[in-house]
Amino acid sequence: MGYWFRIGDFDLLVVSDGVIRQDAGATFGLVPRLMWEKYVPDIDEKYRLPVGLNSLLIRGGGKTVLVDTGCGDKVSRAPGAMGIEHTGRLIGNLRAEGVAPEDVDLVINSHLHFDHCGGNTFVDDGKLRPAFPRARYVIQKGEWEAATHPNDRTRGTYLAENIEPLDDAGLVDLVEGDTEVVPGVRMVRAPGHTDDHVVVEVESGGDYALYIGELSQHPVQLERLAWISAFDTMPLVSLETKKRFVEKSIEKDATIVSVHHEYPGVGRLRLDNGKRKWEETSNGSAGNENGAAL
Repeated sequence: MGYWFRIGDFDLLVVSDGVIRQDAGATFGLVPRLMWEKYVPDIDEKYRLPVGLNSLLIRGGGKTVLVDTGCGDKVSRAPGAMGIEHTGRLIGNLRAEGVAPEDVDLVINSHLHFDHCGGNTFVDDGKLRPAFPRARYVIQKGEWEAATHPNDRTRGTYLAENIEPLDDAGLVDLVEGDTEVVPGVRMVRAPGHTDDHVVVEVESGGDYALYIGELSQHPVQLERLAWISAFDTMPLVSLETKKRFVEKSIEKDATIVSVHHEYPGVGRLRLDNGKRKWEETSNGSAGNENGAAL
């Protein structure tokens, strides 16, 4: 079953697209292996760690909103630097919770790297089509420009197959800056991983939830703010962004949803003798909803 919880008048569901494996050293950037390896017991022979692909479904205000769509099922299954053999499960997991693709009104991509928007589209009878045909896809204008005009560093992660069919179908809404998509649901700029990366806030009835996107790929990165992934294009900006949202999360006792923590990736940050501590609100594992842990 999926992981449901409530924030005021909203029903939220964490639903998985699967699990990938990512280079452990790159995940922790400049942090020496001797410092981080004790936090990562599950490393494979290629020195990769399992990384979740947790999307968030939000129901309320007469709308159904989906945040991030995982890798989808179009990416190559060939072994390589990233283990992507166990992805493409989002639609099936949504259907198992009674949610059809046609039920989704809005799709928000925290950014347009392939592991966050690969499920935007699918192949039907040899043609690429939007996976959520009735939805508007709400994307930051700057992120759209970066994805449609990639440079030598970014062209391997910005894939046209994940976004061009949306534009062809007239389903893209480009926005600039912080945007309330539904009363109580906001996409908020959180630069660092990319310049126009966003997080998503849900606030209702005194409750507050935060979908953090790429602010963290492992829980210890929320406890130790200077531990920044090598995948962040602006690491010093990431540091300031993460500090801002971590402080806000502690102040507001936020329910945090992480796309890349082990499923379901839901928890809270507490202060313990002045030190930040991540506390999971459910004992999930990266494989529980995906068939098998990697």
